[in-house]
Amino acid sequence: MSPSAGGLVVFLLSVQVIQSQDGWGVNYRQTDICAVKGSTVYISCIIKHPSGKYPSDIKDRFWFTKEKDGEPVDLRTDSEYSGRVEYDCYTKGCTLIIKDPRKSDSAEYKFTFMTSKSGEKYTGSPGVTLSVKDSGFQVQVRRSDSTWLELTCPSSCVLSDRAEYDWSKNGEIIKRGSSLRVSSGSTDRYSCYLRGSWDNGSPAVYGPWRPSVSVSPSAEMLEGDSLTLTCSTDANPAANYTWYKEAGTSDPRILSEKPQLIFSSIQSSDSGRYFCTAENQLGRKRSEFISINVKYGPRRPSVSVSPSAEMLEGDSLTLTCSTDANPAANYTWYKEHGTSDPRLVSEKPQLIFSSIQSFDSGRYFCATENRLGRKRSDFILIPVKCE
Repeated sequence: MSPSAGGLVVFLLSVQVIQSQDGWGVNYRQTDICAVKGSTVYISCIIKHPSGKYPSDIKDRFWFTKEKDGEPVDLRTDSEYSGRVEYDCYTKGCTLIIKDPRKSDSAEYKFTFMTSKSGEKYTGSPGVTLSVKDSGFQVQVRRSDSTWLELTCPSSCVLSDRAEYDWSKNGEIIKRGSSLRVSSGSTDRYSCYLRGSWDNGSPAVYGPWRPSVSVSPSAEMLEGDSLTLTCSTDANPAANYTWYKEAGTSDPRILSEKPQLIFSSIQSSDSGRYFCTAENQLGRKRSEFISINVKYGPRRPSVSVSPSAEMLEGDSLTLTCSTDANPAANYTWYKEHGTSDPRLVSEKPQLIFSSIQSFDSGRYFCATENRLGRKRSDFILIPVKCE
């Protein structure tokens, strides 16, 4: 007999034989059966008869799990199985068919029969233990090669070789079979079902969508502030995350393998372009770049002198002030002026003397400033000699 659309769910153990002293008995094909909700269960037995007796001597036979007043209750009369139980009996055996099994159907099932001899009754005991479980279907992914993946559909029960599966893509059936081949990197949603049981399928599996990045706080970043970048996507199985920082012409540098990249005290060296990747067994996607621009006040400026040789009247001389700042600093040059305040001599990075004179001798310094702070250089002494 072939199974119905629900498929057969069985876990095979040794055949159980129940034999009476005079030769009547019952062979159960399986003593333990595991079934999933939404399938169809088949519990079968073979009736043994003694020499000189014939199956036609059997007058009544049925399956039961309960007794009432010491007598077994035919499952066909049990309201809990109404419309879900059938018998497929033949001369030497009988199969119990339970459609759409429920967890409450988990029980020990026994077969009993009566012969034409008054009061002669036989029950196969112990019976067959049925365990009904949630499907536990969980699509498993195995990589075939760099391009293709193979999906399989194991269950919480050991399914028979006759069990059939339907595979869906984005909610539509696309194939029947024990496995499904799909391309790597797909974001389509794949699920499997025991054929004929659409209410009891696996969670959909799919590769990650392109991840998005959020920045907290979103305000301007100042050196020393804390900053958190969060990478997120939709994927099943859940994606693993990796954070990278762009590194010029070399490969990006891995910074973290967590969804969040956290800077507890961000520094100017942390400025740059970042991105994250999300990956599971079905594929890998990367986010767009996010630029981090850390603002800070000027560092203490340095001064270079060109040329650096001894200065004579009429020579040219250039003093250059430089610093590191974000936003860029403004520059101011000053000359020490006795006991009074230093005299402003330029508001450019360079102080240029095209023909230096003796009265230009003195001590100079530069100041750098942006909206986040101000720093000044050390003094530099410029001595000018007369020829």
